[in-house]
Amino acid sequence: MFAFTRRTALAATLSLAVSAPALAQVSEIRVDYATYNPLSLVIKDQKLLEKEFEKDKINIRWIFSAGSNKALEFLNAGSLDIGSTAGAAALVARINDNPVKSVGIFSRPEWTALVTGKDSKITKVEELKGQKIAVTRGTDPHIFLVRALDKAGLTEKDVKLVLLQHADGKTALVRGDVDAWAGLDPIMAQAEVEEGAKLLYRKAEDNTWGVLNTREEFLAKNPELVKRVLKVYEEARIWAKANPDALKKALVAETKLPDAVIQRQLERTDLTNASITPATTETILQAGLALQKAGVLKPETDVKAVVGALIDTRFAVSAK
Repeated sequence: MFAFTRRTALAATLSLAVSAPALAQVSEIRVDYATYNPLSLVIKDQKLLEKEFEKDKINIRWIFSAGSNKALEFLNAGSLDIGSTAGAAALVARINDNPVKSVGIFSRPEWTALVTGKDSKITKVEELKGQKIAVTRGTDPHIFLVRALDKAGLTEKDVKLVLLQHADGKTALVRGDVDAWAGLDPIMAQAEVEEGAKLLYRKAEDNTWGVLNTREEFLAKNPELVKRVLKVYEEARIWAKANPDALKKALVAETKLPDAVIQRQLERTDLTNASITPATTETILQAGLALQKAGVLKPETDVKAVVGALIDTRFAVSAK
């Protein structure tokens, strides 16, 4: 039992007095869900946010994000309050004047790789020169592709980019319309399991973390709401770790993909981290510096400063 003194009672009253007006101004929180964010599906399926904000009479509106680029577009347009993206994608958006703030994480995944078809003769990145590659701009797969090409001494100008949303990129690869695809789980796992696609190039450390973002203005006005959303995410993370079979079942139900596909996705998804860590920040920073080296970001961009402006660690909690 906690000792409830007059001092703690007064502190609680003052806290409520401060936070209540902020809550009263919000009638709805718009949150995204995505197949690359397993925890979002758990939260949506179990109505955890609806339960959290029921007494406040705050409605939860769920919006589907097909990729980081879509979540960032929605955030920039003011039609989304909490959006899930790759860390590096959020960084590039911030550099391009999208006022996003990364406040939490949902996973540390290896969710992208360069993928070729089952009959492809391509065995190394250097052989992609002059080839058609499907990619979704503004996403971790796109950033991963740029970095992979750079390591092979190539740039985007040395290949033929075919700009498609992730699912369409996978379809183009299977049909043979492109020679490679910058893939994203779970559809990358689907291409492997069902279509025999091959992962041409993998580098787990070049996959930037899955981060939860909000709009700068929304965060400034509603820090308590953001804190509570992240608290629910932490509850979902703990539940997902304790119930891996149920987590897989939730993903199968949402994606309509077979167990084997979702199992492959989850094998590449680390849910042990509760909050943004120094490792998260460093991964995003290194991605930004690599993009700058590759000529994607302007030389005068202060990448480290932008990372500092992007990331807000006020809501960090210890992993359980």
